[in-house]
This record gives sequence, structure tokens and C-alpha cells, in this order.
Amino acid sequence: MTTAQLARAVGYSTQQVRDLERLGVLPRADRAPNGYRRYLAHHAVALHAYRSMAAAIGPVPARTLMPELVGGTVEAAAERIDELHGALAQERMQVRDALRGLEVAVGESSDLFSEEDAMTISELAHALGVRASALRHWEREGLVHPARASLSTARSFGARAVTEARIVAALRSGGYGIPSIARVLEQVREQPVTADAQRILTERLAGLTRRSVALLAAAGHLHELLEMLGAEAAGAGEDG
Repeated sequence: MTTAQLARAVGYSTQQVRDLERLGVLPRADRAPNGYRRYLAHHAVALHAYRSMAAAIGPVPARTLMPELVGGTVEAAAERIDELHGALAQERMQVRDALRGLEVAVGESSDLFSEEDAMTISELAHALGVRASALRHWEREGLVHPARASLSTARSFGARAVTEARIVAALRSGGYGIPSIARVLEQVREQPVTADAQRILTERLAGLTRRSVALLAAAGHLHELLEMLGAEAAGAGEDG
């Protein structure tokens, strides 16, 4: 195939094909006597592998990783794919924990809470499994509002502050940044519902599933590519 033919076959532009070959995502193409690149079937497979990998981990990481995978062994590629699946599984577990934590946090917010039950920063940090410095950072960002008589007195986390901290901890464990969490807290403060927070986390789970499926596709294409390259190398050795 010519560059244009390969580009049409996989839905890329000719410039994208040239760039990906230059970056090592594609194996180097041979040149015809007229100087034009000649692409074979394994180049199309490599592009499909890259497209799926980009959907799974992002275009920039995929462009960095693909040359390593293309130039390596099946065993090394399998190990790297396992690591990526493991990272996605860990992230999925964190999001699910965040959903459960959010439900518990808002459910507990309606419980009777005596001011005598207020928690110190160290007690709350221990209960949430975070550092006290994290709670101080959340306070500076306006996410949690502990009671303090003055700057020199200790913080006291009452019912509202504990609920805020639980929600922040739940969403942070799901990978969300401060601006997104602030928007969720605004809704929770206005009305004790978690629809928006649950929607955000549920969409995150769906996105992780799409990435996992794309990684499965990338693994299949990559295995096919490495098998083709191995067969071609073996054939060249016999010819030699």
C-alpha cells in the first residue's frame, strides 16, 4: 500500500501516518524504487493497535508506549498490557468505593449528631484514612468548614463538616479534582441529594469500561502484529 492507501484503510490522514512512522509507532516502511513508502499488512495492524491503545490510555501515552511494544517480544507486551489492565482495575475499584462512600456520607448526614460527638482533625483523618494535611488543604480550598474559635484554637468537625469531608474523600478517591468536587458540594448544601455526584462517578465507571474494552482490542491487534513481524523475520532469516 501507498501512504494514501494505508491512511484510507484505517481512517487517518497521510500526514498522521507519516508522523506515526516517524515516532516509531509504525514499523519502518520499505521504499519502492521510485522513493515512495511501501506499506504492508502489518502496518495496518499496527495502526489499529495504536488507535485502540490511544482510546484506552490516551494518544500521548500511546505514542510513547507503542514503539516499545512494537520493538519488543510477545512476552514483554503481554506483561505491559497486564499492568495497564491492573491500573484500570484499580481505578475502577476506587470509583466504586467512592460511590459507596458518597452514599454512606449523605446517608449519615441526616442522622442526629450531637456537638459532643464533634471530631478533632486527627480523629477525622483517621476515620477517613487520609492525612490531616489533606483536611487542612480541603479547608483552605473551601470544601470543608470546621469550627474554630480563633486561628490559634484547634479545629472541631461537627455534623456538617464531617459530611463535607466524607464527600470530598469519596470523590477524591474517584479521581476528581477540586473544582468538580466544589460543584458537587454546592448541590449537596442546597439540597441533600447526590444525583449529580452519582452521575459523575457512574459516567466515570462507564468510561473505564470503554477504556478496558479498547485495551482488549489493542492487545489483540498487538499480538497479531508481533506474530506477523516474527514470521517475517523468520522468513527473512531463511532467505538469508
